[in-house]
Amino acid sequence: MTDRRRFLTSAALAVASGGVARSALAALPEAQSQSSAATQPPLRADGAAYNPVVTLNGWTLPWRMNGGVKEFHLVAEPVVREIAPGMVAHLWGYNGQSPGPTIEVVEGDRVRLFVTNRLPEHTTIHWHGQRLPNGMDGVGGLNQPQIPSGKTFVYEFVARRPGTFMYHPHADEMVQMAMGMMGFWVTHPKGRHPHVAPVDRDFCFLLNAYDIEPGSYTPKINTMLDHNLWTWNSRAFPGIDTLNVRKGDRVRIRIGNLTMTNHPIHIHGHEFEVTGTDGGPVPKTMRWPEVTTDVAVGQMRQIEFIADEEGDWAFHCHKSHHTMNAMGHDVPTMIGVDHRGIVGRINRLIPDYMVMGERGMADMAEMEMPLPDNTLPMMTGQGPYGPLEMGGMFTVLKVRRDQKPGDYRDPGPYRQPPRTQAYEWTGVTPEATRAPAAQPAQGDMEVKVRKPGSNAHEHH
Repeated sequence: MTDRRRFLTSAALAVASGGVARSALAALPEAQSQSSAATQPPLRADGAAYNPVVTLNGWTLPWRMNGGVKEFHLVAEPVVREIAPGMVAHLWGYNGQSPGPTIEVVEGDRVRLFVTNRLPEHTTIHWHGQRLPNGMDGVGGLNQPQIPSGKTFVYEFVARRPGTFMYHPHADEMVQMAMGMMGFWVTHPKGRHPHVAPVDRDFCFLLNAYDIEPGSYTPKINTMLDHNLWTWNSRAFPGIDTLNVRKGDRVRIRIGNLTMTNHPIHIHGHEFEVTGTDGGPVPKTMRWPEVTTDVAVGQMRQIEFIADEEGDWAFHCHKSHHTMNAMGHDVPTMIGVDHRGIVGRINRLIPDYMVMGERGMADMAEMEMPLPDNTLPMMTGQGPYGPLEMGGMFTVLKVRRDQKPGDYRDPGPYRQPPRTQAYEWTGVTPEATRAPAAQPAQGDMEVKVRKPGSNAHEHH
């Protein structure tokens, strides 16, 4: 797919530079597609005065210029998405993937978007957060007729303000978004902007979630909160790519939330500022340092920081269940339960019975138990020092002094310099000092009792 990707990108840039016949411009733009779940390189347009974004485990949709208008072609269709190695899901998305490709434009661009519906039901697209004519807002039945299956509709408007936006259906929304229909939109500022600083690396991804029972492939669309797969761009750790940057880079990360709950996104080793929301860039006087920012449902948060601490730094949602993969929510807590007197008798009836959970769940990260078809271990992923005991919404920010500008390849695990890593203490451990036990009170005590429904007091 990489070779095809390069071909499509080259073709799109050739169109943008006027290298396509006029007869070709009279037809629909090619419906370009991507099947690889790997992070694709940024789409660099000749003469563009912006640093393009890198979509985590995704790609940017090429365009063509037609009479001064940027033209894109989105295809709403069923897709197969690898959630992580060992598991795929049957989703709905755009142009071969869920989420769909990122759309990148510049403030002031006139854009024309052809939307072809290959779903088994009607759909629309809402351009979340955009200023545009009312008839282009994409709410089926309110602003436009729904797009019937097999038909193509055209949206056209001017990208009026810089910022980070999203797109998703506003037709049978509960089903279509639960099936993975969503995508990112980035409008770069035209020229210098007082609240938008140049950055060296610019990443984006969407938060989404699924409820896919082990052994099945299609999400349960009526689930509200008890999802078992919490994902970034429809990928769960260890399937989420790392964010690879050069030490000293100014890094921007754009995060959009189209799940059913909020997500406190937390970074290790650095402080950041929230520099943008759905409403646009945040003035510098309104920012403050953070290490965690809460991204609510339907919101976008844009964070920026200087990657000045070398190493491999965790980057994740701070809701602990959201850094796990498929789990049962009705499993009893067995911590502290002594199984020794009963395990032998259970083994006579169930030879494969194993004790789990009496010391916590960490042992599960090291077990290699057989799993049902098409699911993932609850805690998975290996690091240089053993199991990472993470899943779901987790990845690693990799900061390296020798990472070349524009190089997004994974540099491998970080090796800490001598005497900069936690180590085992092998010396004498002193006896813990304990506070003296509390002494019982001496003499009589007076207790005041208020009876329910009465203002009277009784003294004892």
